[in-house]
Amino acid sequence: MSVAPLHTHAFFEEVLKTGFVWAIQDEAGFPTSTNQSNETAMPFWSSQARAQLTIDRMPAYRSFKPHRLPLDVFVDRWLTGLEKDTIMVGINWSGAAATGFDLPPTDVRRWLHEMQGR
Repeated sequence: MSVAPLHTHAFFEEVLKTGFVWAIQDEAGFPTSTNQSNETAMPFWSSQARAQLTIDRMPAYRSFKPHRLPLDVFVDRWLTGLEKDTIMVGINWSGAAATGFDLPPTDVRRWLHEMQGR
């Protein structure tokens, strides 16, 4: 059974609680990857510890460092830019292969808004 649904739910709960989203960055910038559907995705995590765990487990990410984004900056700037560039949002990628759900930026924005209103 996949843990991706649990990690996805945790992403939304945790970023709304803390007010921050975490990306990873190296000297060249922020990574993207192509998923099984041939879509480009950029990974984001709901905590520094989750981002660091992926860095530690993935040899390709060893030179990266966690990068904290205020939630409002993530929503207003990053999601808008990702939507414009047709890049999916990788949600709390985890495990040895750093996998998880990739969602359209519009869905991420909508779910954050809906969950914030609860």
